[in-house]
Amino acid sequence: MSTTVQLADRSVFANGLLASLRVLKVLIMVVRGLWLARMPYASWIPAKREAAILVWSQQMLQCLDIELVVHGSARPGPKLVVANHVSWLDIVVINAAVPSRFVSKAEVQQWPVVGRIVTAAGTLYLQRERRRDAMRVIGLVSQALQAGDTVALFPEGTTGSGHKLLPFHANFLQAAIDAGEPVQPMALAYSEPGYAVSPSVEFVGETTLMQSLWRVLTARGLKVELSILPLQAANHADRRALAALLETQIEERLAHRG
Repeated sequence: MSTTVQLADRSVFANGLLASLRVLKVLIMVVRGLWLARMPYASWIPAKREAAILVWSQQMLQCLDIELVVHGSARPGPKLVVANHVSWLDIVVINAAVPSRFVSKAEVQQWPVVGRIVTAAGTLYLQRERRRDAMRVIGLVSQALQAGDTVALFPEGTTGSGHKLLPFHANFLQAAIDAGEPVQPMALAYSEPGYAVSPSVEFVGETTLMQSLWRVLTARGLKVELSILPLQAANHADRRALAALLETQIEERLAHRG
C-alpha cells in the first residue's frame, strides 16, 4: 500500500512540475503576444501579419509540447478555411500552418489578456444573441476575403468530442460564394499515447477553460494531425450543398486517418 501511495505522490509531483514549466513558457508567449498587439498590426500587409501569426502559433505549440503533423498544403492567397472543432487549441493549430483571421463569439473580445491578442490578430466577432448579426459578419468575412485575407471558421458552431462531427451550418459559407473565393477544408485530429482520440484535449459539456487548460498542460505525448483537404470552388455554389460536401470530406478524412 505504501509503495502505491508513494508512486501516486511522485506522479502528482511530476505532473505538477511539468505543468509549472509549461505555464512559464506559455506566459512568456502571452507576453510576446501582448507586445505584438501593441504594434500597428492592423496596418501591416497580409503577408507580414500572417508571418507573425505563424511563428507565434508554432512556438506556442512547442511550449505546450504538442507535436504538429500537417498533411497537404493550402493554396496561397485568400480563402475560407473550414474545419471541425474540438478545442480552443484548434485556432493555434490552424494558425501554425495556415495563418487566418477567425470568426468568434463576441464574448472572447472581453476575455482578459486573450481578448487583446485575438482582437489584434483581426478576429471577426459575432453577437450570437442578435439573430441578424450573422448577416453583418458574413459581409465582413466577404470583404476580408476580397481584400486578400484568409478567414477561418468552424461550421459545427461549437466543439465536439473528436469522435464524431456535429452537423455543419451553411450560413457563413455564403461569404465565400459572395466573394468568389474558394473554401479550404481541414480536418483536425488529436491523439495521445493509448488514445486514438485524445481525452486531454476534449472541451465539451461542463468542462471549463481552466480545466481544459490544466489537462493540456499535464498531458504527455499530445499530437495533432492537421489534414489540408482539396480546395473547393465556391463560385455560384449552393451553400447547403457545399456544407454537406465539406462535412462528408472532413468526416471521411477523420475516419481514415493514420
